[in-house]
Amino acid sequence: MNFVFDLDGTICFKGQPISEKLLNSLEKLQMDGHDVIFASARPIRDMLPVIDARFHEYTMIGGNGSLISVNGTIRYSHSFTDTQIDSIHKILDEYNATYLMDGEWNYTYTGPVDHAILDNLDPSNLAKNIKLSDHQSIIKILVLTADDMNQVLDAILKLDVTVHKHGNENVIDISPQGINKWSALNKLEIEKGNYIAFGNDANDISMFKNAAYSIMVGHHKELSQYASESIPLSEDVEDDIIEKINVLSEIKQHGDAGIDSFNIAFLNNG
Repeated sequence: MNFVFDLDGTICFKGQPISEKLLNSLEKLQMDGHDVIFASARPIRDMLPVIDARFHEYTMIGGNGSLISVNGTIRYSHSFTDTQIDSIHKILDEYNATYLMDGEWNYTYTGPVDHAILDNLDPSNLAKNIKLSDHQSIIKILVLTADDMNQVLDAILKLDVTVHKHGNENVIDISPQGINKWSALNKLEIEKGNYIAFGNDANDISMFKNAAYSIMVGHHKELSQYASESIPLSEDVEDDIIEKINVLSEIKQHGDAGIDSFNIAFLNNG
């Protein structure tokens, strides 16, 4: 079975790397014959520092589905068109917005020097902050500040792009239209019902909708509608996640049908 894990707020917390005990659980899951996939809003560049090096050849979905890395190499990249970038840039200029724009590897940052996003931005100094005009392509945009964030959001929503509003962080997350974690799983030829998903935020909704089973870590109002169950954020959250992984590792996949009714009953009674 495929197991797909979001990172921040799901299996790593407060910007810290995934703990060794969680890594050991994921490693055992892989050794038991399952496939572990990481899927994050972070670009691949910013996923690597929070995932131990021994996992860097695992399949990774970055930029909410804009990037896919397999065996340590970016195999798929989906970027905005030049017209979309021009339209977005005009809106950002109109409202004096600051932003983080990610290419496949390098980035452009215009935000405040003390913005919280900097805690997670290229902490290992793997990339460069370059001029926007120097990018060959842009795969993801975060709007960080603006004269009126609601007006920016309304204007961006009129464009042919995918938008998530992260309320807790007060940032606007923009990806190319039709790009999300589920579309990336499709690119990997993983079919609906053939994976188990762990997540915590709105950008996990597409992934939860198409999972055979889904576990929400913490609580998110929108995501909760699509979660099979949830694990509360507590001092024991990592132990609870590991316990759930151990239970789920007993689930077997049956051909193209994914998880069958016997397995579902096992989960619900487990």
